Amino acid sequence: MTYEHIVAGTFISRPNRFIAHVETGNRTVVCHVKNTGRCRELLIPGVTVILEFHPDAVLSGRKTEYDLIGVYKNGLLINMDSQAPNKAAWEWLVSLGGGQYTEKNHYPLGSYVPFDIRREATHGDSRFDLAFSLRNRDTKAVSPAFMEVKGVTLEENGLALFPDAPTKRGIKHLKGLIRAHEEGYEAYVLFVIQMKGILGFTPNDITHPAFGETLRQAREAGVHVLAYDCLVNPDTMTVDSPVKVMLD
Repeated sequence: MTYEHIVAGTFISRPNRFIAHVETGNRTVVCHVKNTGRCRELLIPGVTVILEFHPDAVLSGRKTEYDLIGVYKNGLLINMDSQAPNKAAWEWLVSLGGGQYTEKNHYPLGSYVPFDIRREATHGDSRFDLAFSLRNRDTKAVSPAFMEVKGVTLEENGLALFPDAPTKRGIKHLKGLIRAHEEGYEAYVLFVIQMKGILGFTPNDITHPAFGETLRQAREAGVHVLAYDCLVNPDTMTVDSPVKVMLD
């Protein structure tokens, strides 16, 4: 996914979860923070942040001209736009369906090729980020599938963790994936780690042990648990390489 009109700035403060004050171009601007999570380990006064400027803000009725979309942590650029993982995951699935991966042993979804990829699908009392069909490369059999996407910005000692705050909604999604799998759907949860340099992914059992417990139950029930890092530049984010999922 791609951004336009990118500028850098210095983070000053975050009066509430929706806005931040940032110094850029020798002035202080008010930015919309595209992540309502805590992000306390990222948004520290003095760090360099990445903003997307919207030159048509006034005409389009926006309250701010800037979105805060990225931050540098110890020299590592982390995308913190909570909408980016869904877009990047959709582009990634489309690339899989287009035959980007030709070696079966390296194919992210094993013998399956996704097609008819759709965003935002309701099943029962759940609304999943992606719905698609899977065609078996060997048998040509077709199966319906759902995927829930979770963006990850929390990193500690080389490990990516989710969530950074308790998430009842996240548990509901996992339980919905379990039910969908029981009804004959292939079910996936994809953790999109919005940075590089990650050694592994693990649920944040300290912050929200119930999410970790439910994630493990989902895996045991047949839900596929995937984690991928991203190539992050100031103006782009692309799903890149698989990251080891550590649930044991």
